[in-house]
Amino acid sequence: MYRERPAETDQERIEDLIHLYIDGAFDRRELLKRIARYTGSVAAAVAAVGPEIMAQTAIPSGTPANASVPEDAPDVQWSWVQYASESGTLTGYFAYPRFETRRLPAILVIHENRGLNDHIKDVVRRVARAGFVGLGVDLLSRVGGTGAFSDPADATAALNRMTAAERLADLRSGIRFLQIAPRVQPDQIGTVGFCFGGGLVFTLAFNVPELVAAVPYYGTPPNPLPSWDNMNAKLLAIFSETDYNQNSRIPEIVTGMVQRRKTMGLHLYQGTAHGFHNDTSPIYSAGAAADAWSKTMAFFQTHLNAEQTGLSSSTDQNCRGANQSRRGACL
Repeated sequence: MYRERPAETDQERIEDLIHLYIDGAFDRRELLKRIARYTGSVAAAVAAVGPEIMAQTAIPSGTPANASVPEDAPDVQWSWVQYASESGTLTGYFAYPRFETRRLPAILVIHENRGLNDHIKDVVRRVARAGFVGLGVDLLSRVGGTGAFSDPADATAALNRMTAAERLADLRSGIRFLQIAPRVQPDQIGTVGFCFGGGLVFTLAFNVPELVAAVPYYGTPPNPLPSWDNMNAKLLAIFSETDYNQNSRIPEIVTGMVQRRKTMGLHLYQGTAHGFHNDTSPIYSAGAAADAWSKTMAFFQTHLNAEQTGLSSSTDQNCRGANQSRRGACL
């Protein structure tokens, strides 16, 4: 879900809670308890949620084999990084293939509507395992970071209070960080995002001409669409069957891309609901998630090209201007 303002009505607050449930923030019992505060009864809360969401009753037991990348994976190095923005200092989760010596293309990973949580950090490590440098930006950095919010509903409310200009500025800062990171090939940067983050992928693609490739998962494009003048990114759009609001915007995006002869792919997964890629969510669909991720990595591998020359062996050069993580990794 992508809204450029805080929830103003009970219906919008209910929608926020449903999306938090879809993202795995809490179980169905907690969802109905919270919605009942607005509807007046659990029965009315059930009706507000709807049969499609109520049919999803259990958190999945786990991801397909080899999909999730644990923190201690021997082939992936990760660390927390800090970098400058117009608002001060931003925090990100940075990962790369441990034994790679080339400068690599980089992918900015944009989280859902509850911040840079464990699931998104796992996605950043998956990006690294696929052969890219990954940066998960924490868009709650301006207000203390994701860790400052014990209740995911408060994190969502804080994200919705940010202006569109503030979110775009912080995402641009993440791209600038990648462009000067020693391990990154600065002219080969892409982005992937989910739900709230999927909408921001569209925003970035329309506003950052140096972006090479963009993959929004069930994201809502800006309405109205910005000028196409800065849209240079190749686009792969991922949607679920029941993303009715998002899917209604597909013709507008496809028409614009085709008229301008821009590279685009689109996949709409039948039998899935919004949030199907998130393996911590009751909406998770293992088969569709695995297929979508495979297509996503293939898309980036096609359109982001790694240098063939190695990084300098000089430790001083590699670490110049970079923060050192708690794991002692040079960034």
